[in-house]
Amino acid sequence: MTHEELDKIVRTHQLWLESEGREGVKANLSGAYLRGANLSGANLSGADLRYADLSDADLSNANLSNGDLRGANLRDVDLRGADLRGANLRDADLRCAYLIGADLRRANLRDTVLHWTDLSDADLRCVNLIGVEVREADLRGANLSGAVPMLGWKLVREEK
Repeated sequence: MTHEELDKIVRTHQLWLESEGREGVKANLSGAYLRGANLSGANLSGADLRYADLSDADLSNANLSNGDLRGANLRDVDLRGADLRGANLRDADLRCAYLIGADLRRANLRDTVLHWTDLSDADLRCVNLIGVEVREADLRGANLSGAVPMLGWKLVREEK
């Protein structure tokens, strides 16, 4: 996908949001190859990003609230300050992702991979954490109150 095509999708999605669906088109980026894309500050609230490859992308301060990111490749993605409230991230790969200060309230992180993920100062209140794999994630300052269930985390240990 070219930069121009991606810009057009983001613009028409913004129009769709502003007009409450009367104009524009809801973004469907399901399965899209967006590796390294610059979507910093983009409003993709409610967008379909299932199985998209967003590895190495810049999504800092982006609005992905209520988005469908099931199975997405989010390795090494920059999601600092992003709004992921209510997003469905089930089965997503968030290895080495930067979610510093991200808002993940009520997000579905079921069965995600959080190896070496930086979640410092992230808001994880009422997040579904069933089956999440965690290895050396940074959770300093993260708010985990109401997260379901902390005991469901799979803490992966290094083999020696």
